[in-house]
Order: sequence, then structure tokens, then C-alpha cells
Amino acid sequence: MKIKGTRLFVKALVAEGVDTLFAYPGGMAIDLFDALYGEEDFRVVLPRHEQGLIHAADGYARATGKTGVCLVTSGPGATNLVTGIATANYDSVPLVCFTGQVPTNLIGNDAFQEVDIVGICRNICKYAVTVRRREDLGRIIKEAFYIARTGKPGPVLVDLPKDVQNALGPDEYPAEVAIRGYKPSTGVHMGQLKKAAAMLEGARRPLFLLGGGVLVAGAGKAMTALAERLGVPVVTTIMGKGALPADHPLYIGNMGMHGNVASNTAVSECDLLFSIGTRFNDRITGKIEEFAKGAKIVHIDIDAASISRNIVVDVPIVADAKEAIEKLAEIALPPKHAEGWAERLRALKAQTPLAMERTGDLCPQDVMEAIDAAFPEAVFTTDVGQNQMWATQFLQLKGESRLLTSGGLGTMGYGLPAAIGAGLGRPDLPVVCIAGDGGFQMNEQELATAVCEELPVTIVILNNSYLGNVRQWQEMFYGGRYSCTCLRKRRSCGPWCSSPSAKCPPYVPDFIKLAASYGIEGIRVTERGQLADAFARAKSNTKAPTLIECIIDREADILPMVPGGNALSDMITEYKKEGK
Repeated sequence: MKIKGTRLFVKALVAEGVDTLFAYPGGMAIDLFDALYGEEDFRVVLPRHEQGLIHAADGYARATGKTGVCLVTSGPGATNLVTGIATANYDSVPLVCFTGQVPTNLIGNDAFQEVDIVGICRNICKYAVTVRRREDLGRIIKEAFYIARTGKPGPVLVDLPKDVQNALGPDEYPAEVAIRGYKPSTGVHMGQLKKAAAMLEGARRPLFLLGGGVLVAGAGKAMTALAERLGVPVVTTIMGKGALPADHPLYIGNMGMHGNVASNTAVSECDLLFSIGTRFNDRITGKIEEFAKGAKIVHIDIDAASISRNIVVDVPIVADAKEAIEKLAEIALPPKHAEGWAERLRALKAQTPLAMERTGDLCPQDVMEAIDAAFPEAVFTTDVGQNQMWATQFLQLKGESRLLTSGGLGTMGYGLPAAIGAGLGRPDLPVVCIAGDGGFQMNEQELATAVCEELPVTIVILNNSYLGNVRQWQEMFYGGRYSCTCLRKRRSCGPWCSSPSAKCPPYVPDFIKLAASYGIEGIRVTERGQLADAFARAKSNTKAPTLIECIIDREADILPMVPGGNALSDMITEYKKEGK
């Protein structure tokens, strides 16, 4: 039996177990949307912008462990996916992105809304392909899902010309995949793993460093059990936060540019750094020549290309994190000579806690602690900037809690749509979006999506009237010249300024009135004593989002901080602006 390509497309999604499709229509995808009409096997979600759409698919994938799926039209519909594809690629998120395309006979002729989206995305995704023949459609879609979720997960783009969509062809959808040249690594090299286990047993100051790969592999519980059996302390990257419960006695905290003193000290002083699922990017290593200078390094990662790319390691192991951890648990013995090491790090952590000065009416730490109290288990999403760093510093992830954030690309505008995707994928957990006032405005239109999907997402905006992360750098390293970071500045303000004052114009927009325009409750918090009531009100709104705007110190900083290019030991733990 022969069917149109559009019907095979729908059949393929059902066969792949898709339950949520994030989709925005247009001319070169209209036939696919016609085939979706009346479909009851999965939900079709209509966001308000394609960038919001792909971030929502990303948040869905991270929150559920499934493959996120999205569909857009050609031209600007496709190019609006680019930032989201790169975001997912950096953070190893499995996505399958379908784009409509002009008919094959028009490709290359500068047709209306034609772009070479495959060429554009080739370097920022795992695989990109244009389907040129109807008979290849089923096979290519099957391969797309397989590639996206196997090995190191990542985004795959499938470009669908309009004539291929409408052509008749076989109705069979393949049950198996055989891709020549693509053989994801399976199994663990036991020789290398035994060598690493022997190094662990002989180390005096061993340390586990866990990255996002541990969470991608679903290895948190296995890793916790291994650390407990061996008694080895653990630090994480911000992407690995949550691999161990925040209150676990072996968990020292996040390390890196805004890591705590104890974690960065642990990396600098360990004699064995046993790293799992991290790329060792510059935000983690600081000055490469000084990174874990006296340590032997073991590196487990699913991606062979990530090993020894930034940091040369002593024992490379290409393997899935969960499988490697489980195999290591079978053979590893506790270190023989590490007495007092974990205790010393715990003591240092207690002596140098992460803490902000609570001199004003409301500080970011107050907000994070109130979120923890109100939501002991939740999916937390963040935007990018200071709000992200404060969340990674102060949120105490426990139980089923997850933190979804753009780590590799640092994409502003990620938080709200990711929260929508997470809410659709995990209706069993509360979802809290933490955003800055700048990043929130990049995709604030997705409030409409949250309203239409009746999602009780709690949105927390930390409003300091600045693009705060860049402002902090300008304050500390550029003589306080606040160039294009003040979100209150108007043309009539006159000369460039270096400090806020009572004369500054009012903030635009008024977020409470914005919330009202979407028909949702908006709450402005100016004092720490108002936080508990605000979150209680948010939790009572079970069929709609709630927006909570927290007015914080306009010049609040993130500390500790390791300036770019410095060693992890060169942390700035205190900073006073001149005149304050």
C-alpha cells in the first residue's frame, strides 16, 4: 500500500513513541500540519516563536530523558531553530528537528523562504540531512531518532522538501537501523577501568569530578552508591549539579569559575582526579597549566573526541557513564591511604560557606532559600547570567529534583520555554523557572504558551535592572564603565553612567502589568519577608503560570569568582566597589 509522505511522517512519530510535538506552521510545512489534524496519539504544542519552540523541546528532553521533537517551516522558521540546535548540541540533548523545505526542483534557485538549513546547521548538530527521495523518508526518520539518542546524544535535523512530503510511497516504517560508519561505543575497556580502580585504591587525595554526562546517562543513583562505598569526595560542574544530593556528606559542591572555595581547593590539591562526563571547558579548568597540577587524571566520557582535547589525561576511558560506574563498582576498593581527606574538605566547606551579604531588603540568596523551602522537589530551569550562577550556587537539589540550564552555549532566553517543555514532560513535579530581567525578555512571549497549555509554572524574575553578569565584569575589570548593560537607560539620560541612582528612569516593562495582560497573577517582592507568601500563592495556581518579580540590589555580584585565564586557586572571594 502506498501513502503520502505526510502520513508516513505521522506514522513514524507514533512508532517512535513521541507523545509531544512542538510545532509552528508555515507554507512549506502546511501539508504536514494537515496530516496532524485530528491526531490523538500525541499532543501538538503551538509555541509563539520557533526559538521558544526548540528550547521547549530541549527542556522536555532533559526533564524526561526522552527525545524532544519539533517541526517548523522553511526559511525563517528553520533559521529560528539555529540557536536552540547549538544549545542542545553543546549540552548533549537528544532532539529531532523537522524543517519544511521548498520542492526539490527549486532548491538552489533562491525560492521564497528557501535556505540551506542543512548547510547552516552541519557544524552545530550531530547530523543534518535533506530527504531527496520519497522512498528514503522512513529510513531517514528512523535513523534520525537512532542517531539523536545513541552514543553521545544530540540534535539531528531532517529537512523535508514539499514534493517529498506529498509524494506517494511505501507505508512501511523500518523496525531496525543499520547505518554504515556509525557504530556508537558500547561496553567498557576493562583493562583501562582496572588501571583506574588501582589508582583509586592507592590515592591519598582522590576526588570524583562529575559533569552533565552523569545525569544524561541517568547514573546519579549509581554514582551516589559508588561514592558512598569508596568514601571518596565528589565535586561537580554546574551541569553535573544534582548527581549527588546537595546535602550528601561526600558532596563538596560545584567547582569552576563560580565554584565554592572547598571544591576549587579540592581540585587544586587532589592527587587523583577521577572525572566522569565532562568536557573540561575553560569555565571549569581556569588556567590549564595550573589545573589539578599535582594529580593523575582519569577521564570517562562517551565521546572519544572530548578526551584529552583540553586537558591531557593519564587514563582515558571511552564509555557510557552509567555502564562505567556500574562496572567500576564491581571492582573498585576503597582508597587505603586517604584518611582525613574527605573530612578536611568537609571542614573547609563549613569554614568557607557560600554566602551573600544580606544588607539590603532582598538578596538572591534569600530568593533561592525560599524556593528551596517552597519546592523541596521540583524541576528547576534557569536563564543565563547571574540568575543562573546564583541558582547553581544556592539551590539544594534533592530527591527527584533536576536543574535544566544552558551550560555550554550560555543561551539567554532559555529558561521560560525550557520550563514549559519540562512542565509538559513531567506533570508530576512542580516546575520553577529562574530568570534575570534581561534574559526573560528574550522569550517572554512564551507566557502565552504556558497559559494555553494550562501549566502551573512558577516564574521567578531576579530584577536588578541590568544585564547583570556583563555589568559585574564591567565593574570589576573595566573601571565601572557600564556600557550598554543598564536596562533603564533612555536616550534622555545623557552621558554614560557608572552607578545607579534614585534619578534613574522607571523600568520597562512593568512585569506585573505584563503578567496581567496574559491573564495570570503577577507578584512583586521587595522584602525577604514577602517570599513565603508569594510562593504559597504561586502553588495555589494549579492551572496557570505565576510570575514573581523579585527586586534585588542593582549591583549584587556573584562570588567567589575566578577571573578568566586564572588558576582555580586565584579566587576573588570579596569585592567592594569604590565608594560603597
